[in-house]
Amino acid sequence: MKLDIKNLTLAQLQAEFRKIELPAFRARQVFRWLWLKGVHDWKKMSDISKVLRTQFDEHYRIGQLKIKKRKGSASQGAVKHIFELEDGNSIESVWLKDGPRRTVCVSTQVGCSLGCTFCRTAQMGFKRNLLAGEIAGQVLAVSKGQAERITNVVFMGMGEPFLNYDSTLDAARILNTDLGAKIGARKITISTVGITEGIRRLAQEPEQFKLAVSLNAADQKTRERLMPIARRYPLTELMQAVRDYTVVTNKRVTFEYVLIRGVNDRRKDANNLILLLQGVPCKINLIPFNPFPETEFEASKDADIARFSKWIMPHLPAVMVRKSLGANILAGCGQLAIGNEAKA
Repeated sequence: MKLDIKNLTLAQLQAEFRKIELPAFRARQVFRWLWLKGVHDWKKMSDISKVLRTQFDEHYRIGQLKIKKRKGSASQGAVKHIFELEDGNSIESVWLKDGPRRTVCVSTQVGCSLGCTFCRTAQMGFKRNLLAGEIAGQVLAVSKGQAERITNVVFMGMGEPFLNYDSTLDAARILNTDLGAKIGARKITISTVGITEGIRRLAQEPEQFKLAVSLNAADQKTRERLMPIARRYPLTELMQAVRDYTVVTNKRVTFEYVLIRGVNDRRKDANNLILLLQGVPCKINLIPFNPFPETEFEASKDADIARFSKWIMPHLPAVMVRKSLGANILAGCGQLAIGNEAKA
């Protein structure tokens, strides 16, 4: 089977071309056609000779995503994209408009294996990991349907990025390259439920990609209820990995905290959060829970969210209350799933 060249970073493409005795500039040429111009046909690469294009076609293929459906609109601030993969599986990603930012939230897996009880993706189960080209390709495809330039990318869609670490990092590098989407490393955020091995690996990477941790509870019992993976990665272990990360990288971590009525929005939950994050360089994103048809949970009311923010603000000053974008089209945080595969 031909190698799908879209799954290679620029450095990997240069190494691949060295095997067939081609200079580095050829890799840059091809990479630019793939990721800056979005070309999927060797014949359209006009500054490459016909002989060389034929050689490429014999050895390599160019994978691409097929957009099945778009929901929402730019004027509403969110557009959900449903993609069909070459094997027939489907994934979702979301374009978001928030102030000056134009963000794409990408998926890293088809479904998810972690079973978070407040997340609709968990009901799909796990199908497979995405390849680097399939992950980065979501941004390329979404950008073609939007007039404005993409400024940010967040790896917060379907799946757990650190359970697909290599493809996730390769996709981030593809998007960060000047010959492609030109997304700055500090505009790329990788989110995890708390896979400590991934946090420690990311701390050693040379790029300045940002880390976000889906926290959602500051006591072990509540976190286990919401996120079963917390049994494998308890809060004590997670927080040690986060502290080590901040020391190694000299960067703060973003904690995502989805507020669920009566579960994690009480005064004692705020107190636990203050104690847990004391002394950790971080910012906290408070996110209203986005309901979906199969859930048992309710979103915290606006007044409860404001009160929770007021409780923690004096102690954890970098607190943001995030707007819920796309919830009306099941494109909000925790709502992504392929409808006909989700189990009620």
